[in-house]
Amino acid sequence: MRTTVYSLVFLSVTCLTAAHAQEGDASAGETVFKKCAVCHVVDTDTNKVGPSLHGIFGRAAGTHPDFKYSNAMVEAGKAGLVWDDASLRDYLHNPRAKVKGTKMVFPGLKDEGDITNLLAYLKQHAMP
Repeated sequence: MRTTVYSLVFLSVTCLTAAHAQEGDASAGETVFKKCAVCHVVDTDTNKVGPSLHGIFGRAAGTHPDFKYSNAMVEAGKAGLVWDDASLRDYLHNPRAKVKGTKMVFPGLKDEGDITNLLAYLKQHAMP
């Protein structure tokens, strides 16, 4: 009985820790975002060299107003690419593999923790 209780407590703590790790650390994500800030903003709906990332979750690829996307990105959006955790994770890992022909020259983030933290930071700037 005691072993079962200890096992359940351990399992619960492990699951909570894993869930928290998947959510990421937005403060650490803000530091990662500095790599993106050369071309993107997240706190306003203003485009720079790249489109604003403000409210990116749920947005179809290639659809932010007043930004000239590559044909590949526009076509990806028309084909159903919508930015969510999974699609952004893939794109951030290797943009040119996710959308062949994208104008984005950034080679991607290789560290999964950095991507998780960046996604947590971007979520802070979701549109209401």
